[in-house]
Amino acid sequence: MTEDLLPAETEAALERALDAGARHDALFSKRAANIKQSAVRDVFDISIRPGLVSLAGGSPYLKSLPMEELGRTAQKIIAEHGLEALQYGGGQGMDELRSLICDVMAAEGIPGADPADIVVTTGSQSAQDVAAKVFCNPGDVILCEDPTYVGALNTFEAYEVDVVTIPMDSEGLIPEELERTILALKAQGRSIKLLYTIPSFNNPSGITLAADRRQRVVDLCREHTILVLEDNPYGMLRFDGEPLAPMRADNPDDVIYLGSFSKIFAPGVRLGWALVPRHLYRRFYLACEAVVLCPSPLTQMLVSAYLRDYDWLGHLENMRGLYRERCDAMLGALAEQLPDSVHWTKPDGGFFVWVTLPEGIDTYPLLYQAIDAGVVFIPGAAFSPSDETSNKLRLAFSAVSPEDIVTGVARLAPILRRAIADASA
Repeated sequence: MTEDLLPAETEAALERALDAGARHDALFSKRAANIKQSAVRDVFDISIRPGLVSLAGGSPYLKSLPMEELGRTAQKIIAEHGLEALQYGGGQGMDELRSLICDVMAAEGIPGADPADIVVTTGSQSAQDVAAKVFCNPGDVILCEDPTYVGALNTFEAYEVDVVTIPMDSEGLIPEELERTILALKAQGRSIKLLYTIPSFNNPSGITLAADRRQRVVDLCREHTILVLEDNPYGMLRFDGEPLAPMRADNPDDVIYLGSFSKIFAPGVRLGWALVPRHLYRRFYLACEAVVLCPSPLTQMLVSAYLRDYDWLGHLENMRGLYRERCDAMLGALAEQLPDSVHWTKPDGGFFVWVTLPEGIDTYPLLYQAIDAGVVFIPGAAFSPSDETSNKLRLAFSAVSPEDIVTGVARLAPILRRAIADASA
């Protein structure tokens, strides 16, 4: 019997593809090898399947936004200001939006910011990218919390920097551990450029850096000429409505402050900002412009209209209540469903709960069991630069109803209990 053969044209196409791949492999930069697929993105793509309860994605709840009114606002912007809204704009961002951003930061606890020190960015992650590009050479060190935002890790590693983590406890980054790490790295002759921190409701842990630690952290970094890159997308989502003062408030020369409209308005507008110390502003701004050329005038005008014409502070107050209800539902379901050997954070705001299983359990394989059971989470290994396995996982409550949260935890709990039993057998 003769073997089945592929059509000649198919074999020829495969040979061409293999040949092209081999030829072009040599064109990739060394930096490209450090660009990784995001585990969060992988799980996000899975989580949109019908029937799954997604406790994975850190998405804001958007259904309470006044969509019809916003639609009319967008229509009016294009009808009355279309030539400006649809044209190129300035690289810094529009004057009105930068002025309104100062009002937002005043509500966050940074009064008196100057619009001239603000660069409007395409989300805060683009500002993380620019910071790494402007300040870091290959082999330099960026310090960060352990755990930390996976998008920042991917960004920093793409620039061939060495990301070194600092432990946290229930009150956030530990200043004594920060000092110990800095001194050890300095003794090795290492160049430390940045401390990247999410001080309020850290992604993924939900932990907040205590108020009495914040200045100590900045002081340590100033002492060793390390810039603080303060990423604060969740700061205004403290459940009691009283955000802790950002580190930038009293340290304008030593902190680059990153903000975002993704959590306090809508991620689809893809707008954030950087408040940059004046002596660093020009190079930071030029690097932003080289990447984006200009942030979208259309979305800038829409965000400006939202901040100017809508009760955005009232909307945030409502959202804080909604997020608190969902967080309470998750904490209650975890307490009811999981054994005493499992621990989790109890956030005062933000979107996330960080769950810790007993030592020796790898949560990554459990993800596939969870998907089969109809629930999705993010394995803890995604939030560390280490290649080691993790006994932790992130659960997000922000975009899920209390009822679905309870259902999702009920689907997940048997998988975790079984893993604990297997590990102890």
